[in-house]
Amino acid sequence: MGLFRPNIDRIDGYLPGEQPQDGGWIKLNTNENPYPPSPRVVEAIVEAARGRLNTYPDPLATKFRQAAAPVFGVTPEWILPANGSDENLTILLRSFVDSNDLVAYPYPSYILYETLADIQGGRHERLLLNPDWSWNMSATRPVIDRAKLVFIPNPNSPSGNRWSDDEILSLVPPNGILVLDEAYGDFADQPHRGELLRRPGGERIIITRTFSKSFSLAGIRLGFAIARPELIAGMQKVKDSYNCDTLSLAAGLAAITDLPAMEDNANKIRATRARLERGLTELGFAVVPSQANFVWCTHPTGRHREIYETLKSRKILVRFMRFPQVAYAPDQLLSGLRISIGTDVEIDSLLNQLKTIV
Repeated sequence: MGLFRPNIDRIDGYLPGEQPQDGGWIKLNTNENPYPPSPRVVEAIVEAARGRLNTYPDPLATKFRQAAAPVFGVTPEWILPANGSDENLTILLRSFVDSNDLVAYPYPSYILYETLADIQGGRHERLLLNPDWSWNMSATRPVIDRAKLVFIPNPNSPSGNRWSDDEILSLVPPNGILVLDEAYGDFADQPHRGELLRRPGGERIIITRTFSKSFSLAGIRLGFAIARPELIAGMQKVKDSYNCDTLSLAAGLAAITDLPAMEDNANKIRATRARLERGLTELGFAVVPSQANFVWCTHPTGRHREIYETLKSRKILVRFMRFPQVAYAPDQLLSGLRISIGTDVEIDSLLNQLKTIV
């Protein structure tokens, strides 16, 4: 008799991107921000570390919620902080999905949604996207109508494309919740600040946000959800008592109150993103126009694994990805490279190496 629950035995588990621990790497594989956070963040962490670390943090993260709420035009009761955006995803599954309830998400996309559904004991279905990363509504609508939870990352990963507000609203399940995962939202040309929550249908939408990307705080595990207070109140029953530690809350408070520092870094990344897209196109890659801090590209030779491995041998990490059973190639693998936006120097090094490889 196995010791683990059967649905744990059945799954492989989510595999994060490579994190080499030695130096000298150009890391363009896990969508980290290449620039440091606001100086206020470091000051806040140091001050908090000298404070009362022997006591538990505020379980409701009151000061953080009070600071974050006006950024999105809501009151603090609309905000739920979490230990990284991934914890919010876990809270969502535990809050809304029972055994055999249906979880749906676009595909290709963030495969962790599927893993979390498996852990919870729910069912999952992939909403297969068209070759241009648009929705196949004739196939999608019947699944949405049966779903309890629908995850939509916008911008999407690995493609970096962004769907319109009207498209998102059309995907709200009639008997469930739509989770709008905006991990990369601040990198869009026109970032949102929770507008969809105030439109008809917004009462069934929960937005998740992270400090790992645009705020340059992947090493500080902090994220938050934004939704109507009645949804947040239910999710608070599920979260761990002290799910956000003192240092993370101090960092998040300092970061959210210094938006110009974040926006300055986001502007740099947008400019470098455009330059990388041009450089890859000149090298023969097909590039999806991105609204995130990464680009998805494919090469007509299909040598994506070889390109990835050659770059890795030269201490440049990108993400080689494969997606089986896509709608437009059901008997094939869709493969390509997802490349995070680094500094201009890092992107120059990448493009120079690619010239010798392709």
